Amino acid sequence: MPAPNLPGHLVTTPQISVRGVIFDMDGLLLDSETLAMEALICAGRDLGYDLTLAFCKRMIGVPEDGCAALLRDTFGEAFPSERFFALQAEHLRRFISDGRLAVKPGVVALLDLLDARHIPRAIATSSGRDRTEDQLRRVALIDRFDAIVSRDDVTRGKPAPDPYLVAASRIGVAPELCLALEDSTNGAHAALAAGMRVIVVPDMIEPTDEIREKALAIVSDLSVVQDYLMRYAR
Repeated sequence: MPAPNLPGHLVTTPQISVRGVIFDMDGLLLDSETLAMEALICAGRDLGYDLTLAFCKRMIGVPEDGCAALLRDTFGEAFPSERFFALQAEHLRRFISDGRLAVKPGVVALLDLLDARHIPRAIATSSGRDRTEDQLRRVALIDRFDAIVSRDDVTRGKPAPDPYLVAASRIGVAPELCLALEDSTNGAHAALAAGMRVIVVPDMIEPTDEIREKALAIVSDLSVVQDYLMRYAR
């Protein structure tokens, strides 16, 4: 089947068929990372801390507990992380209520393809359960997935493999037969540690050299993923 957008090595190198797909959420399904960064900066300002965009980007793909540790390491043990994240959530809710949350290009077409091929799919996200479900409902995607694994569902968040392993288990597909879709370095590390192939679609941060070497591919948008699945999903 023609796949003009596929990187050449994905056409010429034999691939194991894909039996399940596991998606990250923020920055991959939803154009939410820019809103999250703005909310972090606003929350810091509310508390008298100057958080730069470069610093906030270090929290992309990191679970809340990991972000709290980063904030304490940077601003001291007295940093009020619980209040900070509560304020960040308030700002983010306001941004979303104002209609600023959008689905990334290519998401709906990709999910339609998975429906047509009867390929199970799950979400593995570093966000908490309430926020995850609220955002997916707002963009009418919550019913498009067979399972949702949030930070609340695992002991260890990304970059540990736990979210991806739990997601694979819930859709009944072995990790080596799953394709993971990520935008962040931490998320890609988690998927690779789970034994999955990972395609990275960068959002706000570029993948590291290590991820470029280990990922199945680094692509510009989800249309390339659709071409890959048209060729290899079974």
